[in-house]
Amino acid sequence: MKILVSNDDGIFALGLRTLATTLAEAGYEVTVVAPDRERSATGHGLTLHRPLRAEAVEEVFSPQIKAWSCSGTPSDCVKLALAAILPEPPDLVVAGINHGANLGTDVLYSGTISAAMEGILEGIPSIAFSLASHNSGKFATAGKFARILVEQIAKEPLPELMLLSVNIPPVDWSELAGAIITRQGIRRYFDSFEKRVDPRGKTYYWLAGEAIEEIDQPENPQIPFPVLTDVQGIQQKYITITPLQYNLTNIRGINSLKDRNFSLS
Repeated sequence: MKILVSNDDGIFALGLRTLATTLAEAGYEVTVVAPDRERSATGHGLTLHRPLRAEAVEEVFSPQIKAWSCSGTPSDCVKLALAAILPEPPDLVVAGINHGANLGTDVLYSGTISAAMEGILEGIPSIAFSLASHNSGKFATAGKFARILVEQIAKEPLPELMLLSVNIPPVDWSELAGAIITRQGIRRYFDSFEKRVDPRGKTYYWLAGEAIEEIDQPENPQIPFPVLTDVQGIQQKYITITPLQYNLTNIRGINSLKDRNFSLS
Protein backbone atom coordinates (compact mmCIF):
# COMPACT_ATOMS: atom_id res chain seq x y z
CA MET A 1 0.00 0.00 0.00
CA LYS A 2 1.27 3.47 -0.95
CA ILE A 3 0.62 6.18 1.65
CA LEU A 4 1.03 9.95 1.39
CA VAL A 5 1.69 11.66 4.73
CA SER A 6 1.33 15.38 5.47
CA ASN A 7 0.56 17.68 8.41
CA ASP A 8 0.22 21.31 9.44
CA ASP A 9 2.88 21.41 12.18
CA GLY A 10 5.73 21.34 9.69
CA ILE A 11 8.25 18.91 8.28
CA PHE A 12 10.28 18.73 11.51
CA ALA A 13 7.33 17.98 13.84
CA LEU A 14 7.64 14.96 16.11
CA GLY A 15 4.06 13.88 15.37
CA LEU A 16 4.74 13.73 11.63
CA ARG A 17 7.96 11.78 12.13
CA THR A 18 6.19 9.34 14.46
CA LEU A 19 3.39 8.71 11.98
CA ALA A 20 5.61 8.31 8.92
CA THR A 21 8.12 6.09 10.71
CA THR A 22 5.43 3.87 12.24
CA LEU A 23 3.77 3.27 8.86
CA ALA A 24 7.09 2.69 7.08
CA GLU A 25 8.11 0.14 9.71
CA ALA A 26 4.81 -1.64 9.09
CA GLY A 27 5.92 -2.21 5.50
CA TYR A 28 4.01 0.51 3.67
CA GLU A 29 5.53 2.69 0.95
CA VAL A 30 5.52 6.10 2.62
CA THR A 31 6.01 9.49 1.00
CA VAL A 32 5.98 12.68 3.07
CA VAL A 33 5.13 16.11 1.66
CA ALA A 34 4.71 18.64 4.47
CA PRO A 35 4.99 22.40 5.05
CA ASP A 36 8.48 23.77 5.60
CA ARG A 37 7.22 25.46 8.80
CA GLU A 38 4.21 25.40 11.07
CA ARG A 39 0.95 26.10 9.24
CA SER A 40 -1.62 25.41 11.97
CA ALA A 41 -5.16 26.81 11.63
CA THR A 42 -4.72 27.64 7.94
CA GLY A 43 -7.91 25.81 7.05
CA HIS A 44 -8.19 24.85 3.39
CA GLY A 45 -6.11 27.79 2.19
CA LEU A 46 -4.22 27.59 -1.10
CA THR A 47 -1.24 29.55 -2.40
CA LEU A 48 -2.32 31.40 -5.55
CA HIS A 49 -0.23 34.58 -5.72
CA ARG A 50 3.30 33.26 -5.34
CA PRO A 51 5.15 30.16 -6.55
CA LEU A 52 5.36 26.97 -4.53
CA ARG A 53 8.75 25.48 -3.79
CA ALA A 54 9.49 21.90 -2.79
CA GLU A 55 12.81 20.53 -1.60
CA ALA A 56 13.83 16.95 -0.87
CA VAL A 57 14.49 16.27 2.82
CA GLU A 58 16.90 13.49 3.77
CA GLU A 59 18.15 14.15 7.28
CA VAL A 60 14.83 13.87 9.18
CA PHE A 61 13.42 10.48 8.14
CA SER A 62 14.72 6.96 7.69
CA PRO A 63 16.12 6.11 4.23
CA GLN A 64 13.05 4.17 3.07
CA ILE A 65 10.86 7.28 3.45
CA LYS A 66 10.88 9.80 0.60
CA ALA A 67 10.20 13.29 1.93
CA TRP A 68 9.76 16.82 0.62
CA SER A 69 9.21 20.12 2.37
CA CYS A 70 6.84 22.55 0.68
CA SER A 71 6.62 26.32 1.04
CA GLY A 72 2.82 26.25 0.98
CA THR A 73 -0.13 25.28 3.15
CA PRO A 74 -1.13 21.72 4.09
CA SER A 75 -3.64 21.68 1.24
CA ASP A 76 -0.93 22.90 -1.13
CA CYS A 77 1.29 20.03 0.02
CA VAL A 78 -1.25 17.34 -0.82
CA LYS A 79 -2.25 18.98 -4.12
CA LEU A 80 1.39 19.30 -5.16
CA ALA A 81 2.17 15.74 -4.12
CA LEU A 82 -0.72 14.29 -6.10
CA ALA A 83 -0.20 16.41 -9.21
CA ALA A 84 3.55 16.84 -9.47
CA ILE A 85 5.65 14.80 -7.04
CA LEU A 86 4.20 11.30 -6.84
CA PRO A 87 4.49 9.15 -9.99
CA GLU A 88 1.06 7.64 -9.26
CA PRO A 89 -1.74 8.29 -6.77
CA PRO A 90 -1.38 6.79 -3.29
CA ASP A 91 -3.86 4.32 -1.85
CA LEU A 92 -4.31 6.41 1.29
CA VAL A 93 -3.68 9.97 2.47
CA VAL A 94 -2.94 10.47 6.16
CA ALA A 95 -2.31 13.70 8.04
CA GLY A 96 -0.81 14.27 11.47
CA ILE A 97 -0.12 13.33 14.10
CA ASN A 98 -1.32 16.81 15.00
CA HIS A 99 -0.01 18.53 18.12
CA GLY A 100 -3.44 19.23 19.64
CA ALA A 101 -7.01 18.03 19.30
CA ASN A 102 -9.22 18.57 16.27
CA LEU A 103 -12.63 18.28 17.87
CA GLY A 104 -16.02 19.73 16.98
CA THR A 105 -15.78 22.98 15.06
CA ASP A 106 -11.96 22.82 15.11
CA VAL A 107 -12.25 20.91 11.84
CA LEU A 108 -13.27 24.11 10.03
CA TYR A 109 -9.91 25.74 10.81
CA SER A 110 -7.56 22.78 10.99
CA GLY A 111 -4.79 22.46 8.44
CA THR A 112 -4.46 18.79 9.40
CA ILE A 113 -8.09 18.06 8.52
CA SER A 114 -7.78 20.10 5.32
CA ALA A 115 -4.71 18.16 4.18
CA ALA A 116 -6.62 14.91 4.59
CA MET A 117 -9.75 16.39 3.00
CA GLU A 118 -7.70 17.21 -0.09
CA GLY A 119 -7.25 13.49 -0.53
CA ILE A 120 -11.03 12.98 -0.38
CA LEU A 121 -11.51 15.67 -3.03
CA GLU A 122 -9.26 13.60 -5.28
CA GLY A 123 -11.15 10.39 -4.55
CA ILE A 124 -8.58 8.92 -2.15
CA PRO A 125 -9.57 7.61 1.32
CA SER A 126 -8.00 9.75 4.02
CA ILE A 127 -7.34 9.83 7.76
CA ALA A 128 -6.40 12.73 10.03
CA PHE A 129 -4.71 11.83 13.32
CA SER A 130 -4.59 14.29 16.24
CA LEU A 131 -3.17 13.99 19.75
CA ALA A 132 -5.62 15.74 22.08
CA SER A 133 -3.00 17.85 23.85
CA HIS A 134 -0.77 20.76 22.91
CA ASN A 135 1.61 20.07 25.78
CA SER A 136 2.11 16.31 25.67
CA GLY A 137 4.83 14.81 23.53
CA LYS A 138 3.54 11.27 24.05
CA PHE A 139 2.88 10.18 20.49
CA ALA A 140 3.49 6.46 21.09
CA THR A 141 -0.17 5.67 21.77
CA ALA A 142 -1.32 7.64 18.72
CA GLY A 143 1.31 6.01 16.52
CA LYS A 144 0.33 2.53 17.68
CA PHE A 145 -3.33 3.11 16.93
CA ALA A 146 -2.51 4.67 13.55
CA ARG A 147 -0.74 1.47 12.56
CA ILE A 148 -3.66 -0.69 13.77
CA LEU A 149 -6.27 1.42 11.95
CA VAL A 150 -4.35 1.52 8.68
CA GLU A 151 -3.82 -2.25 8.82
CA GLN A 152 -7.56 -2.75 9.36
CA ILE A 153 -8.44 -0.49 6.43
CA ALA A 154 -5.88 -2.26 4.22
CA LYS A 155 -7.62 -5.58 4.97
CA GLU A 156 -11.16 -4.20 4.86
CA PRO A 157 -11.44 -0.93 2.88
CA LEU A 158 -13.90 1.73 3.98
CA PRO A 159 -17.40 1.09 2.58
CA GLU A 160 -17.49 4.52 0.92
CA LEU A 161 -15.24 7.52 0.35
CA MET A 162 -14.85 9.40 3.62
CA LEU A 163 -12.38 11.19 5.84
CA LEU A 164 -11.82 9.73 9.29
CA SER A 165 -10.88 12.34 11.88
CA VAL A 166 -9.16 10.42 14.67
CA ASN A 167 -8.42 12.05 18.04
CA ILE A 168 -6.29 10.20 20.58
CA PRO A 169 -6.22 11.05 24.31
CA PRO A 170 -2.74 11.94 25.62
CA VAL A 171 -2.50 8.84 27.83
CA ASP A 172 -0.66 5.53 27.89
CA TRP A 173 -2.15 2.63 25.93
CA SER A 174 -3.28 0.88 29.13
CA GLU A 175 -5.32 3.93 30.16
CA LEU A 176 -7.49 4.05 27.02
CA ALA A 177 -11.19 3.32 27.43
CA GLY A 178 -11.34 2.00 23.85
CA ALA A 179 -11.92 3.30 20.33
CA ILE A 180 -15.39 4.39 19.21
CA ILE A 181 -17.21 6.01 16.29
CA THR A 182 -18.35 9.51 17.23
CA ARG A 183 -20.20 12.45 15.73
CA GLN A 184 -18.85 15.96 15.47
CA GLY A 185 -19.44 17.89 18.66
CA ILE A 186 -19.23 21.57 19.53
CA ARG A 187 -15.98 23.18 20.58
CA ARG A 188 -16.38 26.92 20.70
CA TYR A 189 -13.79 29.46 21.81
CA PHE A 190 -13.99 32.55 23.92
CA ASP A 191 -11.97 34.79 21.62
CA SER A 192 -10.07 37.81 22.79
CA PHE A 193 -7.55 40.04 21.08
CA GLU A 194 -4.67 41.41 23.09
CA LYS A 195 -3.86 44.93 21.95
CA ARG A 196 -0.13 45.63 21.87
CA VAL A 197 2.26 48.26 20.57
CA ASP A 198 5.35 47.38 18.57
CA PRO A 199 8.78 49.08 18.99
CA ARG A 200 7.83 51.61 16.30
CA GLY A 201 4.71 52.68 18.16
CA LYS A 202 2.23 50.93 15.86
CA THR A 203 -0.71 48.99 17.28
CA TYR A 204 -1.17 45.30 16.58
CA TYR A 205 -3.44 42.56 17.90
CA TRP A 206 -2.72 39.02 19.07
CA LEU A 207 -5.53 36.45 19.07
CA ALA A 208 -5.86 34.76 22.46
CA GLY A 209 -8.77 33.19 24.35
CA GLU A 210 -9.64 29.67 25.46
CA ALA A 211 -11.77 26.74 24.34
CA ILE A 212 -15.30 26.29 25.65
CA GLU A 213 -16.33 22.67 25.22
CA GLU A 214 -20.09 22.13 24.99
CA ILE A 215 -21.27 18.55 25.13
CA ASP A 216 -24.94 19.12 25.94
CA GLN A 217 -26.41 19.13 22.46
CA PRO A 218 -29.35 17.25 20.94
CA GLU A 219 -28.98 13.96 19.14
CA ASN A 220 -28.79 14.16 15.37
CA PRO A 221 -32.13 12.88 14.00
CA GLN A 222 -30.32 11.46 10.97
CA ILE A 223 -28.48 9.02 13.27
CA PRO A 224 -30.96 6.37 14.44
CA PHE A 225 -29.01 5.40 17.59
CA PRO A 226 -27.16 7.27 20.36
CA VAL A 227 -23.63 8.30 19.43
CA LEU A 228 -21.22 10.24 21.63
CA THR A 229 -19.68 13.44 20.29
CA ASP A 230 -15.94 13.55 19.73
CA VAL A 231 -15.66 16.00 22.64
CA GLN A 232 -17.47 13.63 24.97
CA GLY A 233 -15.43 10.66 23.81
CA ILE A 234 -12.07 12.34 24.46
CA GLN A 235 -13.22 13.43 27.91
CA GLN A 236 -13.95 9.77 28.67
CA LYS A 237 -10.50 8.68 27.38
CA TYR A 238 -11.78 7.06 24.19
CA ILE A 239 -10.01 7.26 20.86
CA THR A 240 -12.65 9.00 18.76
CA ILE A 241 -13.19 8.23 15.06
CA THR A 242 -15.44 10.78 13.35
CA PRO A 243 -16.38 10.29 9.67
CA LEU A 244 -16.34 13.63 7.84
CA GLN A 245 -17.32 14.87 4.38
CA TYR A 246 -16.75 18.07 2.44
CA ASN A 247 -20.42 18.52 1.51
CA LEU A 248 -21.73 21.07 4.05
CA THR A 249 -25.32 21.06 2.78
CA ASN A 250 -27.81 21.30 5.64
CA ILE A 251 -30.31 18.55 4.78
CA ARG A 252 -32.69 19.61 7.55
CA GLY A 253 -32.53 23.14 6.18
CA ILE A 254 -33.60 21.96 2.72
CA ASN A 255 -36.56 20.11 4.24
CA SER A 256 -37.61 23.05 6.42
CA LEU A 257 -37.37 25.56 3.55
CA LYS A 258 -38.75 23.47 0.69
CA ASP A 259 -42.28 24.94 0.94
CA ARG A 260 -41.19 28.55 1.36
CA ASN A 261 -41.80 30.90 -1.54
CA PHE A 262 -38.72 33.01 -2.26
CA SER A 263 -40.28 35.65 -4.47
CA LEU A 264 -38.21 37.97 -6.62
CA SER A 265 -40.75 40.77 -6.28
